[in-house]
Amino acid sequence: MKITFEELESTLLQVFTQLGFTNEKADLLAKVHAESTLDGVRSHGIGRVVRFYNEVKKGFVKTESQAHKIAEFGSLERWNGNQGSGVINATICTDRAVELAQHHGIGCVALRNTNHWMRGGTYGWQAANAGCIAIGFTNTKPNMPPWGGKESRIGNNPFVVAIPRKAGHVVLDMALSQYSFGKIDEYAKRGEHLPFPGGWDRNDQLTADPSQIGKGEMGLPIGYWKGSALSMILDMLVTILSAGDSTYRVSQKESEYGISQLFICIDPNKFGDGELKEKLLQEIIDYAHNVAPMDPDGKTYYPGERTLEARQRNLKGGIEIDDQVWEEVLHLIE
Repeated sequence: MKITFEELESTLLQVFTQLGFTNEKADLLAKVHAESTLDGVRSHGIGRVVRFYNEVKKGFVKTESQAHKIAEFGSLERWNGNQGSGVINATICTDRAVELAQHHGIGCVALRNTNHWMRGGTYGWQAANAGCIAIGFTNTKPNMPPWGGKESRIGNNPFVVAIPRKAGHVVLDMALSQYSFGKIDEYAKRGEHLPFPGGWDRNDQLTADPSQIGKGEMGLPIGYWKGSALSMILDMLVTILSAGDSTYRVSQKESEYGISQLFICIDPNKFGDGELKEKLLQEIIDYAHNVAPMDPDGKTYYPGERTLEARQRNLKGGIEIDDQVWEEVLHLIE
């Protein structure tokens, strides 16, 4: 089925208001989930609503809580998320990192005791819209094995880099697993195999069957051993800078909550060479675009380009949503 952005946002607003969030917080949650779905990231937009609803009901996400600052050292700050909504906390901390960057040139906010931020790219777009370069990452529960291991002990720790640009921001948003588990769930619901192997089955064999990967949560790290090492490094950084819980400590809980995140923003406008920046970015993009594709009907993209295309396409033609998922969301209101 297809629905408009306005219908999606208003429906989600009812869900989050019913959960007990204030009008301001419910507005933000509805906007973020609707925009992620609009941009084609259904797995972390509409696809996460029911799970988020259940996490609030179980007390893992506290509707009345939000992040506050607990320590500051110039352009570096440490915040406590108080187990509030990951979306609300990440939005607050991104805004703060932008403020610090605009004052100092660079700002860093380390956040502990927060929850799933849904689509990490949301905060890259947020910073880029404010004119800042952004680097952000989060740890997660263990859902990948350290390279060579037979059990999941590291997280797929989503990683975001955003660069503001007049003709369309550059935004890299990726998990450190070959496929995010939200995407794996989408393929499983459609009864389709992944285009490439995405993890291990119960017999320790690489597989493209999403149902087999999902059962054991044994995702394949990007770049094999390199992705495994990068996952551990990001977990170490968010843990020591926030003094928060690592993937190991998250694994001791009954569910994934109280995770740690980092938000770094840089204000490139401090250099006063904005036109040069635009020229250099365009050169890099043109160089990548102007290459013969392996597929005669294909093309190359810069990070974030397909998001912009999906956004425009869905605004004009409506947002495609799985019938069952939409019914589950409507049932929450009923």
